[in-house]
Amino acid sequence: MDNLRRFPAPWAMEEETDCFRVKDANGFSLCCIVHRQDLHDRPYQYADQFLTRDEARRLAKAFSKLPELLKRPQY
Repeated sequence: MDNLRRFPAPWAMEEETDCFRVKDANGFSLCCIVHRQDLHDRPYQYADQFLTRDEARRLAKAFSKLPELLKRPQY
């Protein structure tokens, strides 16, 4: 049944320079969650519109677990 999925599990989170990327088992990029590391170093006018590195990491990790959470029970 898993081979019928459009984005096959398992999904994996990869860290890049300024984002976290979630990819499916085929290596297709499903999402990219961008973060700013220097939010507290500089006074940004729109600093509340950016994610910190930790917030982006937690979101990407939760997103990568979706296939496990949505598994259909086997009868």
